[in-house]
Amino acid sequence: MNMATSKVLVTGAGGFIGSHLTERLVRAGARVRGLVHYRSSGSLGWLDTLPESIRSDLEIVRADIRDYHAVAAAMRGSDVVFHLAALIGIPYSYFAADAYVETNIKGTLNVLQAARALQTRRLVQMSTSEVYGTPEAVPIVETHPLQAQSPYAATKIGADQLARSFHQAFGTPVVIARPFNTYGPRQSPRAVIPAIIEQLASGATHIQIGATHPTRDFTFVDDTTAALVAAAETDEAIGDTVHFGSGYELGIGELARQIASQMGAPGVELVEEKARLRPPSSEVERLWANNAKAERLLGWKPLYTGADGLRRGLEQTIQWFTAPQRQRGTAAPDSEYRI
Repeated sequence: MNMATSKVLVTGAGGFIGSHLTERLVRAGARVRGLVHYRSSGSLGWLDTLPESIRSDLEIVRADIRDYHAVAAAMRGSDVVFHLAALIGIPYSYFAADAYVETNIKGTLNVLQAARALQTRRLVQMSTSEVYGTPEAVPIVETHPLQAQSPYAATKIGADQLARSFHQAFGTPVVIARPFNTYGPRQSPRAVIPAIIEQLASGATHIQIGATHPTRDFTFVDDTTAALVAAAETDEAIGDTVHFGSGYELGIGELARQIASQMGAPGVELVEEKARLRPPSSEVERLWANNAKAERLLGWKPLYTGADGLRRGLEQTIQWFTAPQRQRGTAAPDSEYRI
């Protein structure tokens, strides 16, 4: 399936990854509709910051992913649906698990039921590497057991399993896309990389972060969106789960020191802030993607990989977060719904 000739819907289009994906699809020539969470202010999240040449080619639907009828109406006429809308903050899921069930599980069920009724040609379900918990072995392959260590992860497992069940039971053409720790411009300031950058940019000499020992596979947003498009275009991926990561593992403490070095502040002190720590049994100790299936099925490989790839991705991210318009507070806020 060629995106350039397709009608496409992106749920969660106003969020971090969603806005980047929407922009990529419009530039590729797709006819794109973006579903954004309704706000009385009229904000479209990060879509408000896109160039007019992109926004003018974009159809916007304001709706709530928890409302089946609104979701079905938004999906009508679409060949491909990228389902990114979700509540994603892990800390908030400890206090508001019900909201995560309603949005992440019930919202995904709405999308799946609409896809079945409308005979949508392709549905890409956005997953997360958090579904694995602390892995039994790394790098992690798609057959690794699922283990939720947070309510957020549990709801994403539930959403993914619903998507898989619809493929098995009804033949719904679903692809489960499982990215690892995407970062880049427009990411929520609550995420670890923006939090470090913004503290350093303010002149802080003590950087407050959560646990420094866990490792992650940080994947630049351009690689993630390219992988999502490849997943939608490849028939062989239907009914399957595919990993997208940089293939490079780095500890949070090492990451913080690298960012500090790139920002000209190598001597900063790292402070583990209690408020940023997960409950001990909830911390995921390692995440590191095995990309072999993505390369084999989709022909996708990350462009930002290894130490050099991370450095280049961080460079672009630092530039964006420290740009004058960001310092003046004129950039759009992150969407309530992912991505």
